[in-house]
Amino acid sequence: MKLLSFRWKNRDRIGFALDDDRIVDLAEVSAALGGEPYPDMLALIEAGEVGTRFLRDAQAFAKDNLGRLTVIPESEIVYHPPVRRPSKICGVALNNSASNERKISAPDHPLFFLKPASSLVGHKQPIEVYDYYGSVHPEPELAVIIGKTCRHVDARNALDVVYGYSILNDMTGNFMRSQDMVHYYALYPSKDDPTKVERREQHLSYTARYKGSDTFGPFGPYLVTKDEVPDPHKLDVLAWHKDELIAEDSTAFYTYGVPDVIAYVTRYHSLWPGDVISMGTAFRPGGARRSLHTANITAYGGPVSVAITGLGTLVNPVRKMDEVSATAAE
Repeated sequence: MKLLSFRWKNRDRIGFALDDDRIVDLAEVSAALGGEPYPDMLALIEAGEVGTRFLRDAQAFAKDNLGRLTVIPESEIVYHPPVRRPSKICGVALNNSASNERKISAPDHPLFFLKPASSLVGHKQPIEVYDYYGSVHPEPELAVIIGKTCRHVDARNALDVVYGYSILNDMTGNFMRSQDMVHYYALYPSKDDPTKVERREQHLSYTARYKGSDTFGPFGPYLVTKDEVPDPHKLDVLAWHKDELIAEDSTAFYTYGVPDVIAYVTRYHSLWPGDVISMGTAFRPGGARRSLHTANITAYGGPVSVAITGLGTLVNPVRKMDEVSATAAE
């Protein structure tokens, strides 16, 4: 089922797509079935099996009673991120075999960072950039949406905690990353005498700006329930800057698959319903052999688009905020 969060006629709603052009409001179906509506996607996910049964009933009801329901034209809605305020978004770094040749040194486990919910924007909503951001480029990724609270998940059972899948475009500001790079001596307890400290040379760069700025997390258009994605490791991933294909890849090339990433993240963080794991960048160059790292939207604008097998196509325009501010001042 392709679920979505959206605004229509001045109300925020959740619904499901009949096809690319038609949407049904789940609150209307719930009322027709004599139940209470779920206020948002997070509440639906948190309902667990009860919510899943409701979705099955809603889909069956809509199929048999479509004439009794308001069919909403897709052209009239404003998309929200499918889950609007997840407690955490875990981004997996360098999780593609094409990254291996660039690794000077790396650990033998998944690397991940956190993005704030405030970075999320929905399908067709603008990515906002300022001149002082410097270069910003797209990173097309499979998003995994968690369905239940979990900790210390065994990789063998990890797909049991998955609710569904979506697309996340992990916008990345390389210029801000370079600005926030620190080469310094970290202090550690001495190996020989733990009451003393020793200095170790390290390089650090923190992700808060270059991964987490507002609108750096285009997300959607749908949350596709996991029953429609038999194997998350056999999905084609494509990305475009304007009309040029800049990535043509597959989730088959992930260094760490979905179960291993969930198992590793939950060694350190509890995952809650609605949490998102963004599985890492699919960045093999597309047919034009142009790298997505050259798609600097601060300089060249947009739109940027990402398509993943069975999950739809996420499209976002680019808004240059300095230009908007200057026009408003005039």
